[in-house]
Amino acid sequence: MNEARSSGPVIDRDAAAALMEPLTDLVVQAGAAILAVNRAAMRIEGKVDGSPVTEADLAADRIIGEGLARLVPELPALSEERFQLAKPPYGDSFFLIDPLDGTKEFVAGRDEFTVNLALVTKGTPLLGIVGAPALGLIWRGLVGRGAERLTVGGTSLGVPEPIHTRKHPPPGAPWIVAVSRSHGDPRTEAFISARPGAVREMLGSAVKFGRVAEGAADIYPRLAPTSEWDVAAGHAVVTAAGGRITDSRGAALQFGGGREGFLVPEFIAWGDPAAAGKP
Repeated sequence: MNEARSSGPVIDRDAAAALMEPLTDLVVQAGAAILAVNRAAMRIEGKVDGSPVTEADLAADRIIGEGLARLVPELPALSEERFQLAKPPYGDSFFLIDPLDGTKEFVAGRDEFTVNLALVTKGTPLLGIVGAPALGLIWRGLVGRGAERLTVGGTSLGVPEPIHTRKHPPPGAPWIVAVSRSHGDPRTEAFISARPGAVREMLGSAVKFGRVAEGAADIYPRLAPTSEWDVAAGHAVVTAAGGRITDSRGAALQFGGGREGFLVPEFIAWGDPAAAGKP
């Protein structure tokens, strides 16, 4: 595996564009492997932090890890399932992978789990693919080149549909906020409550980023710690679709710098960049 190195080539936008289709194929394959697992009979183990890991997580991780090693063997890859092997900081380009985001949703029998694959260059997500295999959807984007949604049937992809975030509703009008079904926190709830007119849409995993990117939700706030591999792919998709991701003070996020546990302390995904930072 290529996760042990912390430096490699710098992948620019043109090179990333050439990787979009083969990377999408890896996400589709990983999603098919997850769906092939019998949830009623699968093995479920606990990580050190108490979160679950299943044979579906490991199967998807193996497919993506081996695929990236074939496609771009010189590029480091940081996966949730192998992050103990990482050697940060990653200052150039590297892959960030969550092979099964929303394991709690998956174990509970719900369909809102995703496969997240991001290409990060110089600390900023450049390309992102979020696959929701049980929903038959993929959201993907390349910053500066736009974003799109695809339907998935087995291992076949439908025609890409361009997507774009939407303008934030005017003050006093209803607005849709994507909120986590499994990870609520007081700071996020206070942020929502301070903005009248919120209509909460309960969702799991990185599906929330997809809904913002396609203009079905206005904001996705998470003002509690999460991990870089949970955020990077959705960050790229929302940004490519016209949105913006910041912390609560309006500052940009950085990835791969070696923060302990690869934690993202907080973030807000804004569909309308003009709304970012406004009360």
